[in-house]
Amino acid sequence: MIRETLIPRSFFIALAVLLLAVLGMSLYAWRMRGHAAGPTASGDTRPVVPPVAGPTERVTLFVAYDDVGVLHAHRLKFRCLRSASNAPRNCCALCWGLYLDKSSPHPLPQGSDIRSVYLVDPGLAVIDMNAAFADGHRSGVLSEELTVASLIQTLSANIPGILRVKILVEGKERENPCWPCRLVQLL
Repeated sequence: MIRETLIPRSFFIALAVLLLAVLGMSLYAWRMRGHAAGPTASGDTRPVVPPVAGPTERVTLFVAYDDVGVLHAHRLKFRCLRSASNAPRNCCALCWGLYLDKSSPHPLPQGSDIRSVYLVDPGLAVIDMNAAFADGHRSGVLSEELTVASLIQTLSANIPGILRVKILVEGKERENPCWPCRLVQLL
């Protein structure tokens, strides 16, 4: 004689509810996958304007000149550089403001920006660039080296204790041979 086992009706209802929940969460995850990259960049590509009030101090910028292939030191007065918690980024942003100007001696592509500058270990600074900078930068060893040297020299002149600098693009090491991520040891 064959014995029949009965499965309670509540088990089928619970199974159906769980399947609907899994299907609903899958649809939600599929729709949200495009938003996971983070906020979109705004159309405003102008550099940040320095504050108009506060104590001033001297800042040394090493500006690249493409026509002669050298860096020149420029000493400027800037407001509130060291009092801000993001002093390393401010140093680099000052150079960037010069390079994004139409009459720049070392023009950079529009839309390029420094996303952030981190002081990691003692002596290590990490500069994170956006993809527009790396993709639109003029190719050529001299142009690339002048950009990197300008940032490194500006940081090391204004932030004491920096011995090494690593450059990232969008927070990642870049495999593009024109703009590899660099770890530069300062002498």
